[in-house]
Amino acid sequence: MKLMSVLDWGLYLLIPTLVLLHLFIAPYTKVEESFNIQATHDVLVYGTPLQNAYHRLSQTYDHFTFPGAVPRTFVGPVVLAGLGQPIVNLVGFDHAQTIVRGMLGLANAAAILLFARNFRRAYGRSAARWYLLLQASQFHVIFYASRTLPNMFAFGLTTTAAALLLPNPQSPELIHRRHRSAISLLVMAGVIFRSEVALLLFTTIFHLLFVVPSTSLERIIPHFIVAVIVSLIMTVPLDSYFWQKPLWPELWGFYFNAVQGNSSEWGTSPWWYYFVSAIPRLLVNPLTWGLMIPVAWKQPAVRPAVKGLLVPSLLFVAIYSLQPHKEARFIFYVVPSLTGAAALGADWIARRSLKAGKTVAILTWGVLLGSIVVSFVASTGMLLVSSLNYPGGEALAYLRDTVQTEVAASSSSSAVVPVHADVLSCMTGVTLFGTATGYASAVPSKGKIVRKSPGNSVVLALDKTENESVLAQEAFWKRFDYVLTEDIKKVKGDDWETVGVVKGYSGIEVSLNGHAEEDKVPEDVPVVGKGVSVERWKKRVKAITGGKWVGPRMVPRIYILRRVKDVRRARETVDV
Repeated sequence: MKLMSVLDWGLYLLIPTLVLLHLFIAPYTKVEESFNIQATHDVLVYGTPLQNAYHRLSQTYDHFTFPGAVPRTFVGPVVLAGLGQPIVNLVGFDHAQTIVRGMLGLANAAAILLFARNFRRAYGRSAARWYLLLQASQFHVIFYASRTLPNMFAFGLTTTAAALLLPNPQSPELIHRRHRSAISLLVMAGVIFRSEVALLLFTTIFHLLFVVPSTSLERIIPHFIVAVIVSLIMTVPLDSYFWQKPLWPELWGFYFNAVQGNSSEWGTSPWWYYFVSAIPRLLVNPLTWGLMIPVAWKQPAVRPAVKGLLVPSLLFVAIYSLQPHKEARFIFYVVPSLTGAAALGADWIARRSLKAGKTVAILTWGVLLGSIVVSFVASTGMLLVSSLNYPGGEALAYLRDTVQTEVAASSSSSAVVPVHADVLSCMTGVTLFGTATGYASAVPSKGKIVRKSPGNSVVLALDKTENESVLAQEAFWKRFDYVLTEDIKKVKGDDWETVGVVKGYSGIEVSLNGHAEEDKVPEDVPVVGKGVSVERWKKRVKAITGGKWVGPRMVPRIYILRRVKDVRRARETVDV
């Protein structure tokens, strides 16, 4: 019993451990996460001014300059900043982005563990073990758990709702209370974070009306209305303040994307995309959808449970498939339920094999566990490859460390360094969290440092101008000491030197004859970032295999330029 208890604890700890491991290996962000991570930074650094709010917000908050296609809610960023502030004060601003992302990741991990606990109570300990193994071996949910996508703020709420909807041997009134709580959480996720959750809400209510005899619209509607009102009270006043206009962000987003159809500008996919492509990739293990779920569906003993997990989820996916623009992250919410259905199938197969003889049992368990091991390996490979897709973040980190070293070697206690980052840099990891060290924060429009603690501090005064006509003017570039750029030719003036280049992932390279084409970088330009490690491994493998290599192809992505003539570095220390 003690060994089994240790095993169970290990499986439960596996989820948050893997979430944090994915965060540490891939600590930077992509453009889809930009609004929430920048907003969290701004709330954390600049606070919430009550006097002269419009002027102070517009002068400091990033979303006034880069609002995005549609406005997004500040509810998630405010929560992350509020909860993260004490920890940031304790460990330092250098780690602020990791802290706030880690908090989101652990919140989503906690929701998954709640689902696993309720799954165990409903279907048994062994089924819960299969669920945890299958969930942990999947790449996407674990990788994205700590990413500040609106979908991942909603994911914790939808997964908690799914956990509350699992069967529980309690009194009918307690069961109804759990169902009402689940509906309220789905309403909150849909009203505040992602409007498509409304579809999942309606498919869930539809299913409950058919499978729970005592459930009725008369019992659901009052709680639904209260949940909508509470959710609106949470989002509308807060977002109207931060955007400085009356606003319900998700209604705006729904009208822009679904009613006007503007989401199609980001690409369209056929109706079957989610079923044929996205779901198999999200589940990773082909046995989940090819064997485990079909077997579970066919067994009378577990079919009602499987229907409860599959019907609302697949009906949601089917309806949502009518929307032309599709992305796998839009249906993350169904992954725990689909994985639960697969776990029931795996548990039934494993139990059945024990009755068929030792040889059959060994082979069956070997196939099931082997598929999970292979999934772990595949997910690890996807993690390592994905971590190579953030050259902007790596370039900014290298630049910040370089400038900090220069400041430490000088007599200055702090410095503001003007830097321009191009579009690709901003899309692949450049955030405001990466522009400051220590406890320093900056007001970019005024170029000043606010020192919150003694010691050397650096602020990279970041410019993200995208206007091509402005970028074509040589005078524009005279403002900066450093530039992060994909294309050196776009940087005007002849007083720049390349001090580093960050390579990024560009597909899989297959070199069997030892003569693969190389993307040369001048010898006097250092390669920085994870590309260095990849090149080192590549040389080691080639030395062993006689020049053969199958692995990531890395090409120059971001160049780090420094002004070499009339270097201006505005440094201003402000005593607080």
